[in-house]
Amino acid sequence: MKITETVWRLAEPIVAAQGCTIWDVEYVREGADRFLRIYIDKDSGVDIRDCEAVSRAMDPVLDEADPIAESYNFEVCSAGIERVLKRAEDFERFCGSKVLVRLYAPADGAKEFVGELVGFDDGAVTIRAADAERRFEKQQVALVRLYAEF
Repeated sequence: MKITETVWRLAEPIVAAQGCTIWDVEYVREGADRFLRIYIDKDSGVDIRDCEAVSRAMDPVLDEADPIAESYNFEVCSAGIERVLKRAEDFERFCGSKVLVRLYAPADGAKEFVGELVGFDDGAVTIRAADAERRFEKQQVALVRLYAEF
């Protein structure tokens, strides 16, 4: 089982006890450091107290389970207003929302497209921008995230 799956399984009841849900778990290397991050969400919005409560409750669980052999930094974060969409259920939940699609390589001279999410099919993303639909195949898409206009 992958580290992120193990941590998700360990964190799920703890996060739920704080009135939140897990949005994502990532284990990444940034420079010389490694980070384990749990992104949380709740309908009324996540604040620093939610992150702190989950972090404090997770510390002893991670110490006991010891799912990561090397040294790492542990963070609990809000999923954020411009959260990344990864799973099919993420795309279903936010269908009709404005998203930014970032591509690995330019298409029609651009690597980023903003529009209303209108479809997700086996990894392919369809958006509507300026009354035209545009479909991006799974292998083209580097990232899809919610797009907030201020």
